[in-house]
Amino acid sequence: MRLQSEYYVSLTCGHRQLELTQPVVMGILNVTPDSFSDGGRYTRLDAALRHAEQMLAEGAVIIDVGAESTRPGAREIGVAEEMDRLLPIVEAIAQRLDVIISIDTSSPEAMTAAAAAGAGLINDVRALRRPGALAAAAASGLPVCLMHMQGEPTDMQRAPRYGQVIDDVCGFLSERIQACEAAGIARSRLICDPGFGFGKSLQHNLQLLHHFDALRQLELPLLVGVSRKSMLGQVLDGAPVNERQSAGLAAMLLAVERGARIVRSHDVRPTVDALALWIAQEQSAQERQAQ
Repeated sequence: MRLQSEYYVSLTCGHRQLELTQPVVMGILNVTPDSFSDGGRYTRLDAALRHAEQMLAEGAVIIDVGAESTRPGAREIGVAEEMDRLLPIVEAIAQRLDVIISIDTSSPEAMTAAAAAGAGLINDVRALRRPGALAAAAASGLPVCLMHMQGEPTDMQRAPRYGQVIDDVCGFLSERIQACEAAGIARSRLICDPGFGFGKSLQHNLQLLHHFDALRQLELPLLVGVSRKSMLGQVLDGAPVNERQSAGLAAMLLAVERGARIVRSHDVRPTVDALALWIAQEQSAQERQAQ
């Protein structure tokens, strides 16, 4: 069961439009020293720009810039430190590249400053729950991705518990959608992410993937982020981060088949290639039906 066509939307992301009639790729640009996958590789402005250029050339439609690690056990950093890392890179990408810039932040100060610097999308793992975040996101005029997370990065993987994980995730996201609408953020500006790996055991993640199409009840575009995550390593008998790509692509395609329209990935080219096949077979099926 797939996301129905009435939920496909075009989002206004600053000066650019994000078309979601087909799945698109969001390339990950971590400018942190402690990211679980590529921490420290792109903290320098020149390295960050080169990587953004490469992901754009490989087919990314969105570049998601994160300046605070949210891996399990990550320490929380101050707003000033986050903005010192984030803003120069957002400004440089906005000036040089024709791409939608997403900011992976929960800080209202960073949301406001990055929007002024050229960001086109807010991607918040805390779903605008920090004080001031709802107001800052509303004032920015940008679309917002709301993610489900149980707990905080410092403790989220300490024995997470759910009644029914898909019901609990949908319930949380529904509540956050209502909070956004009450704060003046139109429903048409919202995207939802169930938050694979954020306060979820392997079994929770597998159940969430299996029932991903249940998220269609939210009637909003869906984002999936499974790239290189520990759930893949667990399935693959402890495979390290750099050996999880194939499983990640398989998980991504399962989610796309069940409704995801934005795919967040470290590995842009393989993800774009895998999606190209999925899109081709969908188009072929539609053409046969039209005959």
